[in-house]
Amino acid sequence: MKVRNKQEELKHEVNMTSMIDIVFLLLVFFVMTFKIVELEGDFSVRMPLASNSTGVVDDTELPLKLRLRANDQGELVSIAMNEVQLGTDFAALQNTVIGLVGNAGPSENAEEGPEVEIDTDFNLRYEHVIEAITAVSGYKEGDQTVPLIERIKFAKPRR
Repeated sequence: MKVRNKQEELKHEVNMTSMIDIVFLLLVFFVMTFKIVELEGDFSVRMPLASNSTGVVDDTELPLKLRLRANDQGELVSIAMNEVQLGTDFAALQNTVIGLVGNAGPSENAEEGPEVEIDTDFNLRYEHVIEAITAVSGYKEGDQTVPLIERIKFAKPRR
């Protein structure tokens, strides 16, 4: 025998129309009260004060140009520092750098101080480039290493 449940199940529905209206009202409220602030052109740049000097640039502040030329076999043919021919002697190169920079060495700040730009031929052997870097970067005096130039950059090799 089957028992019949005569009670109807009641369906509870939430009225969504009023909730959607409230959401749209909030959306309109926030859109209308939102202020767009343009940040374009609002840069806080701190410029250094102008100096009273005449603006004479020291020669050692410019990048020193070191040119290494090679023959077809990759052997070193000539060294030139700022268009001054030094032959193939790296000791002469080091003495020229000491004469230009002095024994004071590089400055405490990595952004300041003399800089060397090494311009080599494409087929120059690496050992000559390493010797040139050794000659311009410093020398040993007894047990002490005396630094000369720490900022070294390379130009594109010439073919």
